[in-house]
Amino acid sequence: MAARFEADRAHLTAVAYRLLGSAAEADDALQEAWLRARQGDIGEVENLTGWLTTVVTRVCLNLLRARRNRREEFLDAPGQGHEPAHARESAPSDGAGDPAREALLADEVGVALLVVLDTLAPAERVAFVLHDMFSVPFDEIAPLLEKTPAATRQLASRARRRVRGRTPAPTADGGRRRAAVEAFLAATRGGDFAALVALLAPDVVLHADALVVPTPEPITVRGAEPVAQGAMAAMARAQVTGVALLDGRPGLVMAPQGRPRLVLAFTFDDHATITRIDVVAEPDRLREIEIDVFEDEVAQ
Repeated sequence: MAARFEADRAHLTAVAYRLLGSAAEADDALQEAWLRARQGDIGEVENLTGWLTTVVTRVCLNLLRARRNRREEFLDAPGQGHEPAHARESAPSDGAGDPAREALLADEVGVALLVVLDTLAPAERVAFVLHDMFSVPFDEIAPLLEKTPAATRQLASRARRRVRGRTPAPTADGGRRRAAVEAFLAATRGGDFAALVALLAPDVVLHADALVVPTPEPITVRGAEPVAQGAMAAMARAQVTGVALLDGRPGLVMAPQGRPRLVLAFTFDDHATITRIDVVAEPDRLREIEIDVFEDEVAQ
């Protein structure tokens, strides 16, 4: 069992991460699944990988339901406006995990997709992830959710509409602008100052709300070099940031565990040069921004 579990670890981690959106929580889920698996009776199990996937999924489903209950309890509490960052974070991930590994896993899935998956109900997320991402048949998923295969199919269909339904068709300008945003993120992550400056208009303006930087008021920065210097200072933040559609336009979102913390909305000229960047972290403003997935990233 130990040897087989290790052989399947990469697959099981991929399942757990897509279900939970957190590398640390995925590791915890695999640890719990291993404790359950080694106590299980596998004498008549024909597909051990499928059986282990089921064990991991059950653990993740329990975690998703507990997470959802915590959020609902917080939102129902008197006098609460928006859920603060420390309440949104799941306990097993506080101060734990490898940031580089977290960023790598987020890139594999897509930060925007994690954001959308986090809006799904636990059963919808399980049905969509297992069927659409790992090709698990509905009749194998249904017992996990205590549903019929037909009802499970409906859950996946509902999730699929949420993931894909609002994504606009790509346009020529959209492709160029997306490429510019991807280049901006790559240059920021790599600390390539010259590449950043080349993407920016000479008179580019960056506006950041008061929660982005430790100042009591919003800040405005003007000029390609000062804006590029500010981006260089955010290299660590860029490691957990991904490209997304923000109200239908290419932008960047930082969303640990699939929960948006800030976004960068870009304005371009006719040559896809960046003329303005708005950095938003205020919760009320974030909730007004529709974050979606690019069409070609849905099936990752």
